[in-house]
Amino acid sequence: MNEASEATFRKAIKATHGADSRLIARERVDEYFEGDPVWQGEVLVFELLDHPKATRCYAWEVGGRVTAVLGVGPINSALRAVRASIMADEPEAG
Repeated sequence: MNEASEATFRKAIKATHGADSRLIARERVDEYFEGDPVWQGEVLVFELLDHPKATRCYAWEVGGRVTAVLGVGPINSALRAVRASIMADEPEAG
């Protein structure tokens, strides 16, 4: 369960992506790698009211930090948003 308020999420989405939003769903996501949990939590699904490229945004909060991922391209679910965020946070292999 996210500890941040819905208003905090809408404010973060506006600041990050420049769009107003409306909460439309809450989804539980459990992501595993080789049988071990790598991320578990609640993702809030927002409808974007005025974004030029996306109609959805997936957002969650961990330790007071809100992550908001646009629903564009292959990101069409809460699970895919979490996976994209995990991949973006991974250090590059080198």
